[in-house]
Amino acid sequence: MIEAVNLTKRFDDITAVDHINAEIKEGSVFGLIGTNGAGKSTFLRLASGILKPDEGSVTIDGQEVFENLEAKRKFFYISDDQYFFSNSTPGEMAAYYGKIYERFDQERFHKLMSGFGLDEKRKIRTFSKGMKKQVSVICGVCAGTAYLFCDETFDGLDPVMRQAVKSIFAEDMEDRNLTPIIASHNLRELEDICDHVGLLHKGGILLSKDLDDMKLTIHKVQCVLPEGLEPENLAGLTIIGVERRGRLCLITARGTREEIEAVISSYHPIFYECIPLTLEEIFISETEVAGYDIRKLIL
Repeated sequence: MIEAVNLTKRFDDITAVDHINAEIKEGSVFGLIGTNGAGKSTFLRLASGILKPDEGSVTIDGQEVFENLEAKRKFFYISDDQYFFSNSTPGEMAAYYGKIYERFDQERFHKLMSGFGLDEKRKIRTFSKGMKKQVSVICGVCAGTAYLFCDETFDGLDPVMRQAVKSIFAEDMEDRNLTPIIASHNLRELEDICDHVGLLHKGGILLSKDLDDMKLTIHKVQCVLPEGLEPENLAGLTIIGVERRGRLCLITARGTREEIEAVISSYHPIFYECIPLTLEEIFISETEVAGYDIRKLIL
């Protein structure tokens, strides 16, 4: 488990990470969402021991990360700014990582490079941005670490490659309990892969929730109510939002599906049905209650 307690980092008069408390459990995909400048990269650099906290701490499996080689062997960090040794090839980088990570799988590296159509003997400096990202991801999953830190990893990848990377993550989670921590400014990119999402805003975690819990406690119902009955007057519903499209009402409410349907059906609507909420809609509902509009933050 990765645990941050009152984690804080300042650069002169700018507080990049502001007293963050977070727990990232093993075997789950943690999505860290936020705009550019929200503190995502700084958080990952603190978690990887590149930066030293000004206040608080971050630990991996109970160990402080900063200047701790044993803790650092437990993760692989894929930076947003790709870095490779000057004039190196993917094969040379794999040989280098093989000396650092004792579980680095060279056979799998060759197989994935071939599968992605990448030449491991070609100079990396001649690769495109997306190809460099692919090399980093391949090295990351082949390192065999328990944790994988991904900073805007899907940025620069085409849709096919994004899905391929997600499939590899899912395979490693099942096979060896990999825990990816993925920072992104795009909520939609993470909807089909994350178990838990934290919304970072101005250096602090505005919202951090398990997706399954959110999906079980927030629902949307479209319905046509009897003439003269307004959705706001439905006693027994904890309504978060209402949209109207003529007679059709879209009600977002907090509670289980059974509770919400029981209340609405008691008013004998002309028509009603529960419809699935997207991750975007869930976050919009949650942040609006907290006084924020997520559409202005990350969409």
